[in-house]
Formats: sequence, structure tokens, C-alpha cells
Amino acid sequence: MGKACIQLNVIIVGAGLGGLGAAIAICLAGHRVTVLEAAPAIGEIGAGIQIHSNASKILTAWGMREALLKHATLPKQVNMLGWKGNRITHMNFAEHAKKYNSPFWDFHRASLHKCLFDRAVELGSKVLMRSRVDDVEFGGLGGVCTVFLHDGRKLSADLVVGADGINSIMRECLVGRPDRPTPTGDLAYRLLLNTKGMMEDPELRGFVTDQHVNYWMGPDAHAVSYVLKGGEQFNMVLLTPDDIPEGGATTVEGNVEEMRAIYKDWDPRIGKLLALCESVYKWKLCIRKELPSWSHPSGTFTLLGDSAHATLPYLASGAGMSLEDAAVLGECLSRISSKSGIPLALSVYETCRKKRTTRVVQRGNVQQHLYHLHDGPEQQERDAKMRMVPTPPGEGLAWRDPGFAPWLLGYEVLRDVEANWPKGMGRG
Repeated sequence: MGKACIQLNVIIVGAGLGGLGAAIAICLAGHRVTVLEAAPAIGEIGAGIQIHSNASKILTAWGMREALLKHATLPKQVNMLGWKGNRITHMNFAEHAKKYNSPFWDFHRASLHKCLFDRAVELGSKVLMRSRVDDVEFGGLGGVCTVFLHDGRKLSADLVVGADGINSIMRECLVGRPDRPTPTGDLAYRLLLNTKGMMEDPELRGFVTDQHVNYWMGPDAHAVSYVLKGGEQFNMVLLTPDDIPEGGATTVEGNVEEMRAIYKDWDPRIGKLLALCESVYKWKLCIRKELPSWSHPSGTFTLLGDSAHATLPYLASGAGMSLEDAAVLGECLSRISSKSGIPLALSVYETCRKKRTTRVVQRGNVQQHLYHLHDGPEQQERDAKMRMVPTPPGEGLAWRDPGFAPWLLGYEVLRDVEANWPKGMGRG
């Protein structure tokens, strides 16, 4: 990435993974960045998160590899299992990393979040906590965008980036009406286990010592597990039909006994793992309907990450898509020589990102179907395809699907922007 010939003043609303990624990329492009975050602090929130080659490549380009390796787990392989525990197939992550020239990493979300925060601040971003934005006033073409904070402050910038997550106020400001996320009919139980109890059980010890990602696929549900923090924690996500009431909170404390009952007939090892669980949270899974545009016609405002395209967890690509958004936006903003170039930069950003994120969301819907099959002919066909060597397009392990994986995991930011930047415009 080069640096722009002009230094813009940019405000980013939201200090999540996408917002902090955007702060890093836009600082590297040579602009001034202020990040506004409603929360009082960057805390120990969330659980596990998976980062594929497409995203680890971006983080490395941002100068973060050394810091991240202190927190990353590098699993050896992913195992695809039936709901009773029978192994269907596996994929080696070393081969995956070699093919796409970057590794697969697992993190506790808070560790990745803190590394992004530290890098953004190191590059000069100003991060203001307790700064909730309630409204936006869009400027005219070539003007400024003003954000109005809950505490009465107002701030203006050449460009405002709405990166405030799936429950985005910035999205509602852009469309000019309430626009809430759409429930999918599924929820996720998310839990973290201390591995001490697992190490004492011969049937569970291998989950810690053999650091693999495991997927169990079964009727109307599936489960995912992997190790975090060098083997200190064990992350599990269990996805089932949604029973959280409409109109209330989308994250609620779950009933451990209720969760155990759902998976009582599954692989006995899941029952043993859930017996070690003391508390769990349920997360309503939602999507976002596609917008005609992510940007305001004035060129003073755009959206990024889940506020634009909430991605379901079935591909483990939500964080990756937000980081790609950030990297592409930064690359586009590095190429302009005046404020008048912002609309062009935003246009190319959307051209690069909208079709790609839409395809990822759509493939997530396919994965949900493939993971939740009942025993029968369709399930048998899925398993047979996953066992083929080489596997055919459309197979159930999307990260290996020859018709999809190279497109998803081999993504190159610079190549995409170069292909969509108007010929003859040059850089700067």
C-alpha cells in the first residue's frame, strides 16, 4: 500500500475488529483517524475466532504477525465428523497454508481485538471510548460529515466509516429508517472450558494435545471445537434452532441443562465436554439484507463489516470479511490526491466488496443446510463427496471445495483493487 497525496480526516464509528482494522489500513494509507466507541473499554469479550489465509495475509501485511503469534493457536487439521462421532474426512492446515501462502490461526477474540487496538494506536489512531454516536448529518458533495454523540458532542470529518456491528445505528442513519437484523432461525451456544478437567479424562485429553478443529454435523444442528491460548482453554460453539423470543436481547444467558439435553444422543465425548460446562450464553444468529449501496451519495460516509453484511458463522469468515473490507478501503483511500477523489475510492471499494460478501453470505446458507442434514440419502451423498479424492465442487468442506475455496482463501486485496480501479487514473 502506498500513501495518498492528501491527508484526510476520517472518523470510524465502532472499535470492533472491522473498525480497528479500518483504522490500521487508513492510517497506513496516510490519513488521520479517530475511532469512536460506545463501550467504556476494550475488554475480555467473546470467545474463539478463526482466521483463514485470506485474513492472516492482511494482518501480516499490517505488520502484526509477531504480536499475533504470541496469542495464536495453529491447529494441525480440521476433522469433519458425523453427529455420533464417526470421522468422515479431514483437511491438513499445513497444506492449506502452503497453497494460499499464509496460515490458519485460532484466537480468543479478545486477544485478536487487543492486538488490533494496539496496532491502530501505534500508527496514530485516536480511540475515544464512551463515545456513542446517535445520529449523522451528511454533507454535500465535497463537504464534511458530522456525527452527533449521545453526550452532546459533535465531530466532523471528510469521511465517516460506520463499523458499529450487526445492530448498526450508522446503517439506519444511511437508509433513513429503522433497519433491524433479520433472524435466521438458528442460535449459537458459545462456551469456553478450562482444559484441566479435560486432561484428566483419557477420552478428552486428545482434544487438548492434538490441536485440531472439529466439526460434528447432525440433525438440525452442528458443533465446532478448537483449542485456545496455547491449550489453556477449549472453545465450543453449538448451533441449534432458535428459541430466543423476538424483540428482546439477541444475547442471553443459556440454560446448561437445556443445552446438554439437545446433544445428549450425540458423540459421547460431546456429553463429557458439556458436563464440564458451568455457564453458557446463547446468541441469536441474524443476517442483514443487502443494501443497494453502502455509501452516501455525497461521498462523506460509508459502511463496513457486519453493519453492511452480517455473515453467519458456518464459514467462519465473518472476521475475515471485515478485515478484507478494511484493507480494501485503505488501499482505495491510498490512491486519491484530493477530497474530490473520495467518491471514486468509495465506488471502487463497493465494487470490490459487495459481490464478494454477498457470495460469502449465500454460501453460508448452503453450509447451514449441509451441516444440519438428517441421516438419509442426502446426508450419505454429502459424506461420499467429502471422502472423494479430489473432492468435487460443492462439497461440504467449503475450505477445500475446488469451486469455492481458491476464490475465498486466495483473495488478494491489491489484485482486486487494481482490477477495479479505472484505467488511466493511476495512483495519487
